[in-house]
Amino acid sequence: MPPDTDKRALLEQLRIDPVQRNEQATSRRVGWVIAGGVVLVLIAAGVGYFMLRGPRFEVEAATAVPPATGAARPTAILQATGYVTARRQATVSAQITGALTEVLIEEGERVTAGQVLARLDDTAQRAVLAQSAAQVQAAQALLSQYKAQLEQARRDLKRNQDLIDRHLVSQQALETAATQVETLQAQVAAQLKQVELAQAEARGAQVQLDYTIVRAPFSGVITAKAAQPGEIVSPISAGGGFTRTGVGTIVDMDSLEIEVDVNESYINRVRPNQPAEAVLDAYPDWTIPAHVIAIIPTADRSKATVKVRIAIEQKDPRILPDMGVRVSFLEEAAKNGAAEGAPSAPPHGVLVPSSAIVERDGRSMVFTIDGDHARATSVTPGKTYGDLRLVDGLTRGGHVLRGPPADRREGDGVIVKKR
Repeated sequence: MPPDTDKRALLEQLRIDPVQRNEQATSRRVGWVIAGGVVLVLIAAGVGYFMLRGPRFEVEAATAVPPATGAARPTAILQATGYVTARRQATVSAQITGALTEVLIEEGERVTAGQVLARLDDTAQRAVLAQSAAQVQAAQALLSQYKAQLEQARRDLKRNQDLIDRHLVSQQALETAATQVETLQAQVAAQLKQVELAQAEARGAQVQLDYTIVRAPFSGVITAKAAQPGEIVSPISAGGGFTRTGVGTIVDMDSLEIEVDVNESYINRVRPNQPAEAVLDAYPDWTIPAHVIAIIPTADRSKATVKVRIAIEQKDPRILPDMGVRVSFLEEAAKNGAAEGAPSAPPHGVLVPSSAIVERDGRSMVFTIDGDHARATSVTPGKTYGDLRLVDGLTRGGHVLRGPPADRREGDGVIVKKR
């Protein structure tokens, strides 16, 4: 085949068909159109989601709990909310300023009284203690020397007294020997005081050395670890910088009690040693026996409440400091209710704060929390127990909005405010 014919054949193979080129261009345009459509759909879906979701409002919530129920159970005459508190807790720190070499605690660990929690660098304290011990030894050695001299002076005096009768020594020699005895007695007495002073300084040095060891003041549980090895701790604030004022916090779990705020309008219903029942927000089905310890003799004018201390009669590891709790104050006479007659039927419904109940369109309603939205629920209000009210139409354990504003509506987004 001629060379020109071969070249024309190759050129024909490299030539792009106009129809094929148009089809490729059309395919690319369709691909871009589809991709753009998908992006627009996603944007529209996101905008629609946020528009339907709407704004979210920060609200306070309360738990719907059952009233005191059961056969022959005491009647609750008042209910109040509060928190579990530790009567005995301490943030432990060193009594001197120093650098930590060891921290031997972790959160949740149980410790006993006197247990070592941390150690400080004790190089300087050990040096001072060694110096003090050497001073004690030197003072005792000098005291032994004075005592030996005193014994020799007494023998010399006795010898001179024997010789003076035979006129073998002068009166002046006898007086000199007596003076020497008195002088050495005074030196021995003074050196005894020097020995006591050196021993006191050694005890002070030992105390300073003991201060480098941080011990637990009482038995309890570590709730916070505030420092790490290498950090400097001080019993007083350093006014800035990185100096720690505590190593950790210990809580005596046996000292846990409850503090509640009772509306001053109902404080006349509470008295010391009054029986009570407590229900933790974390365990709404668990009733804990309790009684009133004391009524704090002062009122909070901003909240119009009086603080009441409640003793927990049943210790349990599930009870933790700062847990939310609801306390029912019981009638004293109800202890003998079973002997007086047949048990009454338990009240039907759950207790919610009175402020949670609102009137809408002539109906009593509460707003419950469903996920992150508020749901309006019709209820039938019943008997009032202090700042709580019995309602029918809710299940126990649910969460309701405290004091919902007049513009709150079904489906509003909510964020529960943390206490």
